[in-house]
Amino acid sequence: MSTQPTAPRPAAPRLDAIGLVVSDMAASLAFYRRLGIDVPADADTAPHAEAALPGGLRILWDTEETVRSFDPGWTRPRGGERTGLAFLCGSPAEVDTTYETLVTAGYTGHLEPWDAVWGQRYAIVLDPDGCGVSLFASAA
Repeated sequence: MSTQPTAPRPAAPRLDAIGLVVSDMAASLAFYRRLGIDVPADADTAPHAEAALPGGLRILWDTEETVRSFDPGWTRPRGGERTGLAFLCGSPAEVDTTYETLVTAGYTGHLEPWDAVWGQRYAIVLDPDGCGVSLFASAA
């Protein structure tokens, strides 16, 4: 029987960041700032921006031009979303208020707040690139 040492298992990758590709950096950052993400003001004209989120996760923004600089074949997605962000609100009333604040500021509401069958107050607003951003809170 061989007693060869086994190789150590590699560490599992850890989700560290969520990246968004945007057509207008300033417009996108203004939207996410309204949702409470602290992004430096000087990032509005940068080709890349990022912010730390509670819990250590980061959110990254890159302009379409930046992405094409390293992936020349990249094209803007068409025909629906594949990724969505969801923001937990403190209460059902906060879902309504946040939705109304964003719509009043000129952003497009996709689904007005409703009481979902899964027990949450839920709404969806579109960011400047048309990506659905969910707002939710426990209905209880």
